[in-house]
Amino acid sequence: MPLSSIEIRRQIEALGPWFHNIDLAGVATAPDHFLGNYPYVKWQKFASAIPTDLSGKSVLDIGCNAGFYSIEMKQRGADRVLGIDFDEVYLNQARFAAQVADMDIEFRRLSVYDVGALGERFDIVLFMGVLYHLRHPLLALDLIREHVTGDLMVFQSMQRGSTEAAALEKNYPFWDYQLFNEPDFPKLHFIEHCYADDPTNWWVPNRACVEAMLRSAGFEIVGHPEQEVYLCRLAEKNENDGAVYPAKGKSA
Repeated sequence: MPLSSIEIRRQIEALGPWFHNIDLAGVATAPDHFLGNYPYVKWQKFASAIPTDLSGKSVLDIGCNAGFYSIEMKQRGADRVLGIDFDEVYLNQARFAAQVADMDIEFRRLSVYDVGALGERFDIVLFMGVLYHLRHPLLALDLIREHVTGDLMVFQSMQRGSTEAAALEKNYPFWDYQLFNEPDFPKLHFIEHCYADDPTNWWVPNRACVEAMLRSAGFEIVGHPEQEVYLCRLAEKNENDGAVYPAKGKSA
């Protein structure tokens, strides 16, 4: 029997606070979100870039939070959706949201650094709003590339600084100091304490840095439908990173 709106509201309050504002049978989980109706407002800017029919596809949602994107993927008909997060609070929210939405979605407590333990590749990997919360962001991208991306990765990161991206040379002379003052050169700013009252906001990249990191980890950027969102497919690893990963279609 479906839960009443009163019971849904009671459960939402018990599981809160929520970062994802999700409409659960007419009851919003975070109606006073400081970003507005988030992440719906973000999703609407790039939703058309994702196939509307995901029948037969598998989806991995890394850092799923309360499961907004997992639910959206299941609504598009994905056969299997797995959401992973390291925070049990978020996972409990996601399980409840999927229950109310009557969606068959699996949620599992797992760190991004342990995705190799899944032992499978997914047709679509969502890596949304996670990079800047990680102590080791490039390692995370390497592991996602090596172990779980089968076809498409949808990536999003908070960005600050220049929205331009310089054309990069293969090498630079040691005495080129000015290079690092250029606003469109890749920059990954480190936050020692807090940013936006969040102690897990470790890094804030500019656009050039995001794109350089994706390429270095072995992704080809095939779409940029929103300022912070990138569609990526597997490519050869950066020749200077000292590692060789398999090309698309080959096992790791």
